[in-house]
Amino acid sequence: MIQAAIFDMDGLIVNSEPFWQDAQLAVLSELGVQLTRQDTIDTTGIRIDQIVKHYYETQGWQGPSCDQVCDMILDKVIELVAIHKPIMPGVIHALELCKAANLRIALASSSPLRLIETTLKALDLEDWFEQCHSAEHLKYGKPHPEVYLNTADSLGISPENCVALEDSFTGLLAAKAAQMRTIVVPEHAVADQARWVISDVKLTSLNELTTEILTR
Repeated sequence: MIQAAIFDMDGLIVNSEPFWQDAQLAVLSELGVQLTRQDTIDTTGIRIDQIVKHYYETQGWQGPSCDQVCDMILDKVIELVAIHKPIMPGVIHALELCKAANLRIALASSSPLRLIETTLKALDLEDWFEQCHSAEHLKYGKPHPEVYLNTADSLGISPENCVALEDSFTGLLAAKAAQMRTIVVPEHAVADQARWVISDVKLTSLNELTTEILTR
């Protein structure tokens, strides 16, 4: 029996993925790192510190530390989210369905807590989420299930009684590894890829969500 809905944030609640891509391209390219927009797309859902560490180890640069580079990228994303407030289609619809179904509502994101708090405030969504968890300081980010397991534990609900809503394949793997029911809303450009078959439900928008899909 589903008792809680746990939402990812970037790409599902807020259309911030292009901002992450732009920020990585701007900051890392300035440091001499060779990367393309497709490279930033391929790492969707992975923690920014892991991405930055990878480029430092494979290409390196002089000057700022990896932590400083992460902060530079994060500051740019926060700035863009606060200005544009790019909420994804169907978010309020999905949250209202969860509330009507008496589901507990939480958030589990790879993003730093600072971005989570800024985003929810910018979109006026703070009051919807009982718990918000970041993988920022965990040993492993998604696709490791720890952030999802921690979120379920904070709600006092077994992972098997949670439904996870995701947009990235990395996040989907994390939710599946946590043994949660999964609903995925992939970005349109990759939605036809066969790998989404591992999800329980695939939607084109949160507007397609129904109570039956949430709780069955």
